[in-house]
Amino acid sequence: MGVVNVTPDSFSDGGLFAGPAQAIAQARRLIDEGADILDIGGESTRPGSAPVPFAEERRRVLPVIENLSACGVPVAVDTRKPQLMREALAAGASMINDINALGAAGALEAVAASDAAVCLMHLRGDPRTMQDAPTYDDVVREVRDYLRGRVAAAEAAGIARGRIVVDPGFGFGKTLEHNLALLRGLHAFAGVGGALLAGLSRKSMLGRLTGREVGERVYAGVAAALAAVKNGAHIVRVHDVAATRDALTVWQAVMGDG
Repeated sequence: MGVVNVTPDSFSDGGLFAGPAQAIAQARRLIDEGADILDIGGESTRPGSAPVPFAEERRRVLPVIENLSACGVPVAVDTRKPQLMREALAAGASMINDINALGAAGALEAVAASDAAVCLMHLRGDPRTMQDAPTYDDVVREVRDYLRGRVAAAEAAGIARGRIVVDPGFGFGKTLEHNLALLRGLHAFAGVGGALLAGLSRKSMLGRLTGREVGERVYAGVAAALAAVKNGAHIVRVHDVAATRDALTVWQAVMGDG
């Protein structure tokens, strides 16, 4: 899954693709590099970020989704707003990626009324406060139990399990130690949804481990993606598609999975 942030303030590429033309060009570059899915987002949810008004988020992402609707790969929209979910699906998106796991009023209904896939992510708190000393007794168990509950809610709303992807939410209300425990314990999420997604690309945990700034975390991100796949991830959400694709191609050839 290749990431395109149509934002001025995302932690890794804010401002680089803030206009529709730049975002569309980047999305097509990621397809050329081997992205199987595109993830288009118009609201930064980095630690400390503030919500973006609906009209502004809509202005950012809808032209991009409309342009990419026939690009040859599925297009996901990264949003927590039910009205934007509905409009993005009508514009050609085929997946909703929601950090709130369809927790907003009307979100379950917005996805259930379509045949789209959905990614349900775990988040402790909200982006403004999520990194203010998060605590868990057993992070793997608690995140898994939360996602099981959200999958059950989605199924009860009429969303088939085969349409549901789950994401433990690396960096969303977790310390470095929590993130590492989740990465080691990804196998515990097998069968919670129809597929398992891991998003570790360029995140601060990689900076903590390597001492490198955001733009220098390609190698760390590739290593994290390989670890995630080894431990059960079906989808890796990345900014550096070509590097990750090459590493996974070699990995799968050696392991007999490709």
